[in-house]
Amino acid sequence: MSALFRPLRLRSLEIPNRCWVSPMCQYSADDGIVGAWHRMHLGVFATGGAGLIMAEATGVVPEGRISIACPGLWNDAQVEAWRDVVDFVHAQGALIGVQLSHAGRKGSTMAPWADHLIASPAEGGWVTVAPSAIAFGTYPTPRALSLAELDELVTAFGAAAGRARAAGFDVIELHAAHGYLLHQFLSPLSNQRDDAYGGDLAGRARLLLRVVDAVRETIGPDVPLLVRVSATDWTEGGLDLEQVEQVGVWLGDHGVDLIDVSSGGNVADARIPVGPGYQVPFAEGVRRASGVPTSAVGMITEPDQAEEIVASQRADAVMLARAFLRNPRWALGAAEALGERITWPSQLERARAL
Repeated sequence: MSALFRPLRLRSLEIPNRCWVSPMCQYSADDGIVGAWHRMHLGVFATGGAGLIMAEATGVVPEGRISIACPGLWNDAQVEAWRDVVDFVHAQGALIGVQLSHAGRKGSTMAPWADHLIASPAEGGWVTVAPSAIAFGTYPTPRALSLAELDELVTAFGAAAGRARAAGFDVIELHAAHGYLLHQFLSPLSNQRDDAYGGDLAGRARLLLRVVDAVRETIGPDVPLLVRVSATDWTEGGLDLEQVEQVGVWLGDHGVDLIDVSSGGNVADARIPVGPGYQVPFAEGVRRASGVPTSAVGMITEPDQAEEIVASQRADAVMLARAFLRNPRWALGAAEALGERITWPSQLERARAL
């Protein structure tokens, strides 16, 4: 059996293979409520053989969204809308998780195809918040969060996790990467607080670990909990792999089952040397240092490439985004390319090559 198509067990959940769909923003929700587009977008992956499908960054509060068109899980109407999507995915025999997020200073934007970046109050925009009143690039300067507001955010993450489970999601992921709020707290470039949530790495990681604890308490001992991290800010003086390796140790100690390792997003003009598999060494480093399973992301496009990453134990799974957008049934083709015969939907059987 190929390494890529070997099952992976996380707590009570057996994931049938290690090629997973990465969370991808669709900017297609209405007041945080998903609809037909999301059912199509995620549903087609459910017919394509992916071991796990991750739904996009989903705000735990209205001001936690990236854009005015991003989904949420702060009310019951959103739970019902997500349940319709999740039920369809499950009906195809697939597994699905959701990425809970707070965008912090990178929030209140328009959809990327709009003719301007920042949403006005009349368009549904809001004043953003952050660890410190430091802007991201040309975005508006955010307001620094108070200690009382941090307590409220921890509660909001826990409550959103409960709603995610009520909607039927199999896996919960916390978004602590790509320059969003939990990453903003981790990075010394965006966190210049002088209280218990700033200063050294332990202080900067305090909010993330509190959120992890709140979510774990909500979802119980059987549900897998993932955290996406950025392993480096790609900027001198910023978050780096050595620090994130230590954060990985702490995440394991707090009950995280897999660390989804990406990079960047917190510095607007960072110079990132992009290339095939360029972030895999970060997943390998965090895995080795923490002992926690990892997934690798970033320009993983070919079956042989994905197979090598998992077979060589550089990561325990791979997450693909653009490759699945180009071909939502990438995993079915990858299995055939690697000589594996996996289950296909009955409606697609006539297309098998093996």
